[in-house]
Amino acid sequence: MGICWDAPTYQNPALLAPAWALPVATLYRDGGYEHQANPSFCGPTSAANMLQSQGVVTDQRAVLVGSDVRPIFGVLPNGVSLDAEAELVRDASGQSVTVLRGLTLDQFRRHMARSNDSTVRYIINFHRAPLWGQGHGHFSPVLGYLEAEDLVFVGDVNRDYQPFLVSTARLYEAMDTIDSDGNLKRGLLQIDATRPPRAASPQR
Repeated sequence: MGICWDAPTYQNPALLAPAWALPVATLYRDGGYEHQANPSFCGPTSAANMLQSQGVVTDQRAVLVGSDVRPIFGVLPNGVSLDAEAELVRDASGQSVTVLRGLTLDQFRRHMARSNDSTVRYIINFHRAPLWGQGHGHFSPVLGYLEAEDLVFVGDVNRDYQPFLVSTARLYEAMDTIDSDGNLKRGLLQIDATRPPRAASPQR
């Protein structure tokens, strides 16, 4: 798949280097970053990477054990909604998860600035079309925020896209869209990482 990067900040090496040095991004990097096994697994993969950033050994299939998210022949036909992803993360981590919908741009920017705080994690649900003019709804962890440049570091779990940097306003536009599954707005999950996550269930 050929990705047309229409904004120079998306994969600018001069900006990616300091982005990977951000305090939470280093935890994701050192935890080992996993890519989704198929197009429907962005939600479970985001949850797995979030747990790996906290030292839990797990993967995108192990986080599904014991949850209500159940693949059919290895695929999630309708993907995962924001609320279902919240339940999946709660079940897998044992941590408090807050669903954030209907944020203003200023509220969203404040949360992105807080993504550098190691006591919290964020997973964002956004639509690719406002960013690249194509694509569908997607989940990925937020790895950090470059304040001086007002850029969010998104840890895209799709191997073709890779982690990228994008302006806060543009990412907000991509998040502030309607998910056809339930006709609710997309948004953020805020995970309270002050309490250690429980160990993942063994994979079946």
